Amino acid sequence: MAITFCRHWRLWILPVLTCLYALLIVILVPILLANSIKNGFKKQDQGALVGGAFVLLALPIAFYEIIQHMIYYTQPRLQKYIIRILWMVPIYAVNAWLGLVYPQVSIYLDSMRECYEAYVIYNFMMYLFAYLNADHQLEHRLEIAPQVHHIFPLCCLPDWEMGREFIHMCKHGILQYTVVRPISTLISFICELNDVYGEGEFRGDVAFPYMIAFNNLSQFVAMYCLVLFYRANAEALKPMKPIGKFLCIKAVVFFSFFQGVLIAVLVYFDVISSIFDTDNTAEVRHISSKLQDFLICIEMFLAAVAHHYSFSYKPFVNLAQSQAWWDAFRQMWDVSDVHNDIKEHLGVVGSSLSRRIRGRSAYQQAWGSANERTSLLPDSLDTTAKSAPAASFSAYHAAEAGQASSSSECIAGVMDVSPDDAPPSSSNTINT
Repeated sequence: MAITFCRHWRLWILPVLTCLYALLIVILVPILLANSIKNGFKKQDQGALVGGAFVLLALPIAFYEIIQHMIYYTQPRLQKYIIRILWMVPIYAVNAWLGLVYPQVSIYLDSMRECYEAYVIYNFMMYLFAYLNADHQLEHRLEIAPQVHHIFPLCCLPDWEMGREFIHMCKHGILQYTVVRPISTLISFICELNDVYGEGEFRGDVAFPYMIAFNNLSQFVAMYCLVLFYRANAEALKPMKPIGKFLCIKAVVFFSFFQGVLIAVLVYFDVISSIFDTDNTAEVRHISSKLQDFLICIEMFLAAVAHHYSFSYKPFVNLAQSQAWWDAFRQMWDVSDVHNDIKEHLGVVGSSLSRRIRGRSAYQQAWGSANERTSLLPDSLDTTAKSAPAASFSAYHAAEAGQASSSSECIAGVMDVSPDDAPPSSSNTINT
């Protein structure tokens, strides 16, 4: 009986979770209202209630999409990254609301959120690579593609040679943010403990302006490489409708950062203090922190709706036999791929700088060996019988988008391999 019940989890998982969520609302909302009335219904309580209402609206939308991807877990090499990206909305929303309720610990909550945003950038990059390199021909397609030139303000830099070098520079330019963001967060955390962080203060004797500049530069490099990579693969990415996905990632990760910087600037020029009629420095910082969290609570509801349409589960329905839900859950929290890629990134950066000093020919000589491999591309790119051929997924999107160009057909008509013809599952890396 129990075994049969577990086997049919797809039938009861959504109703059960819906009931549990409704029970949580029934218990939590009266408690919050009672505490607000007891405290005299201050502005702090009003902000927490309004922000909490948007969070309660955002969470079911985000969880619904996550669960549906787990139910129809037919393309693990793509969906494991999508599920990780979708978790951004619940983490951001709950984190911001807790910052409203417990403002004294907002610095620690913000540190956790900032680390996850770097993780999201990494997963979005890997999602693009997994989609484009399903047939192991990404490097070859870029070698015969037109040269992509640098754009303003870096248009004076020498062009990256299309193919191996272009992929290498783009992916490491994006991955550096995954390394820089947690490091800068840790430094900020240590500075805060030693009272030298100075949030919202643009002075030379505090760490805040330096951390802002450091993170801003790292984000700019990551976004620039992402845009450059998109320009080189725009035609190949058309079937997956990438514009909405790009905007979702940019809006949530990058907009929230610049929003915090803008609020800090308003604090510095006494705009916040004049609006809220207070000259107390500690109170102004407190208000600015809560304003950031309040805005994020509202924005996460909008982000949940955008993610629902941009990272929909529907293209994955009935493409192949679904795997067990615990495979999706395990891969969702397994961060060993991040560890391996960051380790490789740190090792490659040093040798890459050395090759740059010696010149372009040295770069090609160093990477020209057929045995040179990298683990930076997804380890599940092997087209096995367990994860259905990438052709079906690309063909679905190509048919949906009505693509007729030869470049799109190259993606949509990727090798129609059978399980017997698929590469061995032990091949966890590919040539770059």
